[in-house]
Amino acid sequence: MPVTSVEKDLNTLSMTIVADFASPLQRLWDAYADPRQISKFWGPVEWPATFVRHDMATGGRSHYYMTGPNGERSDGYWEFTAVNAPHSFEVNDGFANEDGTPNDMMPSMKMKFEFEETANGSRMTNTATFGSVEQLQQLIEMGMEEGTRSAMSQIDAVLEDLATFAAGKGTELQILSDTQVRITRIIRGSAEQVWTAHNEAELQQRWLLGPDGWTMPVCEVAKNVGDSFRQEWENVETKERFGFEGELLEAAVPYRSVTTERMLNTEGPSTLNEMTLTPCDGGTLLTLVITYPDAQTRDMILSTGMVDGMETSYQRLESEVLA
Repeated sequence: MPVTSVEKDLNTLSMTIVADFASPLQRLWDAYADPRQISKFWGPVEWPATFVRHDMATGGRSHYYMTGPNGERSDGYWEFTAVNAPHSFEVNDGFANEDGTPNDMMPSMKMKFEFEETANGSRMTNTATFGSVEQLQQLIEMGMEEGTRSAMSQIDAVLEDLATFAAGKGTELQILSDTQVRITRIIRGSAEQVWTAHNEAELQQRWLLGPDGWTMPVCEVAKNVGDSFRQEWENVETKERFGFEGELLEAAVPYRSVTTERMLNTEGPSTLNEMTLTPCDGGTLLTLVITYPDAQTRDMILSTGMVDGMETSYQRLESEVLA
């Protein structure tokens, strides 16, 4: 059990949890920054967590939900107020509605996570500060301390699993629900470099091509929120064309963008694409959460070999642009 102490202070309305690990500081930080990894230990054993959104940057947000043994669902959110990688981050933490918006009927708190090197590895200190004695008591009665101990009992296994989350794994797909999937890839380059490669037309035309044998003759980039984008690809031999268009809904340089996307010349509904870039050991973790209108559309698009095409493009990005 990594938790070494739990202290409650009614004078400061706080609870401080200290946990020690045998892993290096950067490895511990990455476990909290990566939505795939934190999902494996944030919830108690009986209530595993799924992070749908996880933007570890000042001003960013996270949305997660925990699933109970009988299918119950409890949603939560984080609002990042400060991030100093890999040493600390601070969040406003609270219960959420299923769409990720705060549930104001439930208590909230402020949390500060501090990470430091130790002689044997690393240490995490989590200080939660509450708005009132009543809030502190309510959350303690709801099992906050026991839940935290249970959740932290799982983190050592995540930290020891170097292969699953290491760079070089390629593009990976995780189905989150009937309408959402998460695609992840560690790209060898800084977040700023990866962001630029996604937002400069002449760079996109060099790498965002999918399988060999295609070009991108049309690449109109949305520079500002509210702008539209358009991309068209052409097969070198057959001259077959297809493309997508959409609108830029959110942009926070260089770590998050949200767009709609719809295939050209079709009547089908748009998807919602949320891209997050997170610095990590080995480069930048690119996370793309795609929301489809329904499971049938999701399965139809995934069956086209989309993920394999993305991997080919990311390999090209690393070897021909970022190199």
